[in-house]
Amino acid sequence: MADLTGPPAPLERAGIIAVGSELLTPLKSDTNSLRITDALNQLGIEVVAKAIAGDDRRELAAVVRSMLDRVDLLVLCGGLGPTDDDVTREVVAEVLDRPLAEDGDVAAAVAKRFADRGLEMPRINLRQALVPAGAVVLPNPKGTAPGLWLDLGDRAVVLLPGPPRELIPMLQRVAEEHLAARTGGRTLVRRIVGITGRTESHTDEALGPLYARWASADVRISATILAALGQIELHLSARGPDAGALNGALDRAASDVQAVLGADVFSVDGRGLEAVVGDLLVGRGWWIAVAESCTGGLVAERLTRVPGSSRYLGHGIVAYSNAAKTALLGVPPALIESKGAVSEDVARAMALGVRERSGAEVGVGVTGIAGPGGGTTAKPVGTVAVAVVAGPILRVRTLRLMGEREHVRYQASQAALDVVRRVLQG
Repeated sequence: MADLTGPPAPLERAGIIAVGSELLTPLKSDTNSLRITDALNQLGIEVVAKAIAGDDRRELAAVVRSMLDRVDLLVLCGGLGPTDDDVTREVVAEVLDRPLAEDGDVAAAVAKRFADRGLEMPRINLRQALVPAGAVVLPNPKGTAPGLWLDLGDRAVVLLPGPPRELIPMLQRVAEEHLAARTGGRTLVRRIVGITGRTESHTDEALGPLYARWASADVRISATILAALGQIELHLSARGPDAGALNGALDRAASDVQAVLGADVFSVDGRGLEAVVGDLLVGRGWWIAVAESCTGGLVAERLTRVPGSSRYLGHGIVAYSNAAKTALLGVPPALIESKGAVSEDVARAMALGVRERSGAEVGVGVTGIAGPGGGTTAKPVGTVAVAVVAGPILRVRTLRLMGEREHVRYQASQAALDVVRRVLQG
């Protein structure tokens, strides 16, 4: 008779449930699932679903059952404390029909942790020593709540504590001691291509032929398009046993995108525009100076997000009023009067003025109407003029941006950085 026994199937599809009623309020955000996703992706495990469940037994049980029907690996974080609203272990035990029993070693470890601090352990902490039948206890040297690993054959369930200082080291051990052997030797590699100057639909239409090619290639590549303020992100991923082959395939895919979209691709490695511009400036040994009106210093702020930006950013001037544009940048009052503060002529004068006063090789001027008021029929809210002067090159653009005030401001900063990038790239 054939031997049908063998190792369990590799874990490929994961779901994550963040437990805690506080995560369903505007006061607390779920960041643990991001850490868990990153750890799983490095092992080639794709996260296909995430959920947040409050401290309600019925609701949590419903979410757990739903997830288990769809994934190979289910990771829950939070709800392992000693109080009545910490219900994760009880709910999972009920759904899996695994009776709970007190684990003497866990109880002793929890008691010792209190004793080491000169405290008597409250009896409610013994709830943390309850372990579902067949579960492997995951020690928690950073807290009193141990984690749990439940092997379900071709599936697995992991329970992790909520506090990041406890979750992160435990997650690393789970990855090394339990998950690495269940991935079939595969890894998941991702690449983010940044795109400007196109809408999401135009980008998707242009890249359509590439999707079909990637789907049938020896190394299959998945692609997802995400629209963000002032840019499009193309997320590429490939999964397999050979990281070198995966990275090579993604390199070729990124080159394919550049061949189709040309200069509208600003990054093939996930860098933001501010980092790309910084690298271009460093490569030339140039300095940049910015003069801002409607963006209120946002362009300079974004440039300084990049470590080492002191190598290329020397000056940033916020000239919000017309008087400031004249006093700080030398913009002629007559020019403002005749053309208006929001005009290509004034943006040009601002860029030239800040470059002259700073001695930088690159000058940037941004002026516009961020709203909600101040617009006219000729110049509605969202009208922004951007000017960049670099060496002998002068570029000026007028944009009509949509959205609320902060949306307009951010898109204006994005446009200014993109014009700088295009000028520096020739």
